Amino acid sequence: MLLGTLGLGALGLFTAPTLQRALEAFLGAASGDDPTGLTGLLPNGGGFRYYSVTGSVPHKNASNYRLTIDGLVDKPGTYTLSDLRSLPQTRLVKDVQCVTGWRVPHTPFEGVQLSRLLDAAGVRSSARAVRFTCFDGAYSESLTLDQARRSDVLVALRMQNKDIGHDHGGPVRLYVAPMYFYKSAKWLSGITVTDEVKPGYWEERGYDVDAWVGRSNGRDDDPTS
Repeated sequence: MLLGTLGLGALGLFTAPTLQRALEAFLGAASGDDPTGLTGLLPNGGGFRYYSVTGSVPHKNASNYRLTIDGLVDKPGTYTLSDLRSLPQTRLVKDVQCVTGWRVPHTPFEGVQLSRLLDAAGVRSSARAVRFTCFDGAYSESLTLDQARRSDVLVALRMQNKDIGHDHGGPVRLYVAPMYFYKSAKWLSGITVTDEVKPGYWEERGYDVDAWVGRSNGRDDDPTS
């Protein structure tokens, strides 16, 4: 998630956290008093703000969605939306916290535990991390292998008790419950097991690679303990 429906490709020239906070203030954050008219590009529903890092994102559905798993695995594979729906589903209800400060409490997510997909792929002993890519063609994220195997990390198919819509990163997105929401990559299309953590889109622009909620804003407990 994060920034981009405005088509501001030059954002990467600035320090990401500082810029994002400034942009949120500039847009008025759904204040209704926005002389720029730009808040209309960031619809605010159910407490969420919708972001992309590209000007447009293709729509995927049950007929054309594919999730690939490859890299340092013995059994690379591809999942359709039907395949993912047929697997055991886990439901989590947690607060969603954005690094810019907004929060949506008690948000239900449902999906397949990432650890289940990694186990099915047969992760090799040399693996140390997992990289995620997205069908917007630009966004990426990474977790350590230990982080990826947590029970509260999902390949999510449902959010707020309904199938995940396009604006929220559907039909499939990553959900990393204990971390800031930029780690929960939208429009998930690829899971690659690697030998090291590779900084994702916003980490390359100044965000923390380890994004435990509470580390930056001091308002939440660190879930690593």
